Amino acid sequence: MSDYLNERDRKAEPELAPFGKRILAYAIDDLLISILFIIILWGPVKSSTSVEEVAAIINSVWLFMVMTQIIYHTFFVWQYGASLGKIAMGIEVVESNGYSKPRFSVALNRAIFRIVSGMIFYLGFVWAFIDPKRQTLHDKTASTLVVSKD
Repeated sequence: MSDYLNERDRKAEPELAPFGKRILAYAIDDLLISILFIIILWGPVKSSTSVEEVAAIINSVWLFMVMTQIIYHTFFVWQYGASLGKIAMGIEVVESNGYSKPRFSVALNRAIFRIVSGMIFYLGFVWAFIDPKRQTLHDKTASTLVVSKD
């Protein structure tokens, strides 16, 4: 394992992850998190009698949902260099300077600004389509790149 990391660290320029793989990884991650919330909220939503009650239930757990996404993305990027969706797609997040696995503070910054990117009409994600390094807003703020695994 350390030979792999040393070889990767010496690599001059990693191959940027293709947009298709990034989009699929995003979809996988959001699907997994959505399934978790459906399981958690199934009982209360099922027993509600109006749309207003459903809206109130969802509004009452909004902060929990945001925090869960931040914890999920921070943990997996910090520990494994990739979320479950990225692992499935064979891509990973690395720090721009040195191409190493992100530190905790970098992973947390990236996870927080990933939420912000989504809240501003996904413009933070669209940014990647015009950026030469394919960086989203959260990649820019955290100084990370999403690259193909070797």
